[in-house]
Amino acid sequence: MATIVFCSVNKMAQASARRCLLAHLKGQASAVESHSPLSSVHNPSLTLLPGTRWFSRGPSVRFMSHGTAGRTAAGRTRRGTLALTGAAALTAAVAGVLANANHFQRAEMATKVSSATEEKKQEGDIVERCRGFMSLPVTDIAVLQERKEEMSTKMEMLIMETQADFCKALEKVDGGTFKVDRWHRKEGGGGISCVMQDGKVFEKAGVNVSVVFGHLTEEAAKQMRSRGKVLKGKDGKLPFCAMGVSSVIHPKNPHIPTVHFNYRYFEIEEEDGSKQWWFGGGTDLTPVYINEEDAFLFHNTLKEACDKHHSQYYPDFKKWCDRYFFVRHRGETRGIGGIFFDDLDSPNQQEAFNFVKSCARTVVPCYLPIVYKHLKDPFTQEEKDWQQVRRGRYVEFNLVYDRGVKFGLATPGSRIESILMSLPLTARWEYMHEPAAGTREAEMLEVLKNPREWV
Repeated sequence: MATIVFCSVNKMAQASARRCLLAHLKGQASAVESHSPLSSVHNPSLTLLPGTRWFSRGPSVRFMSHGTAGRTAAGRTRRGTLALTGAAALTAAVAGVLANANHFQRAEMATKVSSATEEKKQEGDIVERCRGFMSLPVTDIAVLQERKEEMSTKMEMLIMETQADFCKALEKVDGGTFKVDRWHRKEGGGGISCVMQDGKVFEKAGVNVSVVFGHLTEEAAKQMRSRGKVLKGKDGKLPFCAMGVSSVIHPKNPHIPTVHFNYRYFEIEEEDGSKQWWFGGGTDLTPVYINEEDAFLFHNTLKEACDKHHSQYYPDFKKWCDRYFFVRHRGETRGIGGIFFDDLDSPNQQEAFNFVKSCARTVVPCYLPIVYKHLKDPFTQEEKDWQQVRRGRYVEFNLVYDRGVKFGLATPGSRIESILMSLPLTARWEYMHEPAAGTREAEMLEVLKNPREWV
């Protein structure tokens, strides 16, 4: 017997889901089977939204979430559970909740005819966008629809889309398939980790989404205060929500650079009920060898996205990136940079989000052309060894300096596998390694010690 559990955020969400379910309890199995099948990695016998992969283990299929991350209104409860068991429940749940907008419309017309058209339009928007994701969103679709205009919903939809777009582009060039690992955090929220290892092009590629909420520990709060945030909790507790998409790609060919990006949103509720929110993120490139054309393409793509919002964003955030991704004990940057920003809370929430959206949509056009360009470049064992040495520096930065790693390790219930996804499968540390003068390796090291302007 298959068991489906929907965790909604309040009674309204439960009632909406229940109406949809009851409307399809009879004779709807054929509607389910008209959709595209699940990925064979999970369960080829089940059918949900086309073009998606869903979390499944054994005879039980669970769609789980605990509402949007963070508290959005006093007194709102986060948990409500609607449980259905059996094949009829499976058919009803899939057809009623996850099918197209027409299904939602018919269910709603039974009790609320006057608003059916508008609800169809709204449900179709969220549901249609969800069809292209790598997995169900972390938050229930019904809850996302109910809170469609809230920033937490807008951001969760953006990071899910960013993950899907990048994963599909990488799968196309590699020929491999991402393992989709959906995880749940008992303290609140969860995430979707997509990882591809030992592919034809990529040794390790990870694209992770997380949506978590709960209370910050003193250690985690201190990490934020060290960046200038003054946060006042109640009874030692600091309610928060945090969500973001993060990716690191380690190619096999040393002539294809490593790329990293991260875009995130934080919301903190203080003792007096007021909220502080901010965005952060950036995209940066870590090549093993300098290629002027690649550097220009990468930086110029980011600059064009920044310039749409403010002429000072690119120069300021480029400098910030060079400062942030600096391995102090080596006296060199991690790569050739890109953009990096944090604590962005102006000019207003919507404008800040629009800027983040523009940046997130550069991840494919700023990187995939470089991958295709070097896809068949030959390389020597010496060049491969130099790549391994540079990867060692990458590991040093991530474990010693990266604030995202520190925040994750300091947050209760964090998923260690996802946090350390950024580390390469292989790396190398040579004692007193120094490239010979006049070599391409020495040229690379010179750029890392003295960052350049690329556009």
